[in-house]
This record gives sequence, structure tokens and C-alpha cells, in this order.
Amino acid sequence: MHPIAAAAAVIAALIHAGFFLLESVWFLRPRVFARFGLASLEQARIVRSFAFNQGFYNLFLAVGVGLGLGLVATGSTEAGRAIVLFACGSMVAAGAVLVLHNARFLRAAAIQVVPALVAVLGGLCLGVSGG
Repeated sequence: MHPIAAAAAVIAALIHAGFFLLESVWFLRPRVFARFGLASLEQARIVRSFAFNQGFYNLFLAVGVGLGLGLVATGSTEAGRAIVLFACGSMVAAGAVLVLHNARFLRAAAIQVVPALVAVLGGLCLGVSGG
């Protein structure tokens, strides 16, 4: 996998691991639930189950990138590349859904989408090693 695509995939995975922490571990902290547009602990408690579940989706996508890059590093290039592209493509699709559902989340969607999109485009267009 091209180094630019791999680096972008790592960044995307780290961002999604961070989303996991926000949504599944720290969600009931006022500074965290406010990031999701919630005004009170009561509101946060109502949606916590959804956020908790969503956080794990983000974690699984991050793990997919890690597993895919691990396969690439150990010589299973095509399988690893396919897993990375699937995980990053899913990140791009989820970001598109987020902003199409509520344009207020454009910044959050961009954070989610841009590194993953660079990874997908780099993985598809730049070749294996950069030429």
C-alpha cells in the first residue's frame, strides 16, 4: 500500500479510536456530551446507549484499519489493502450520512471523512509503493 494512503489510514483509525473514547467511555462528561449538541446530563443519559453502540462501530473500523495494515506489512498485501479500503470507505460513507442528515455537523464529518478519503483515493490511485 502506498505510504501516503497508509499514513492517512492510520490517522483515520486514530481519529475513530478517539471517537470510541468520546462515545463509549467519556460520553457522560459535560464537555463531551456538549460536543454532540446535548445541553444536559439528562439528555446525555437518554442517548447514551446509542452513543455507546456507535463508539464501538468506530472502534471496529479503527481495528479494521490496523488489521489491514498488519496484513500488508506481513506480505498479504491484497487482502490487507482490501480491508483498509473497506474500513476507510465505511468511514467516508458514515461521514457523508452524518452531514447529509444534519449539515450542522459538517466540521465533524470533515474530520471523519478527509483522512479516510485520502486513504481510499491513495489506495486506489497511487499504486502499491508510490510510483
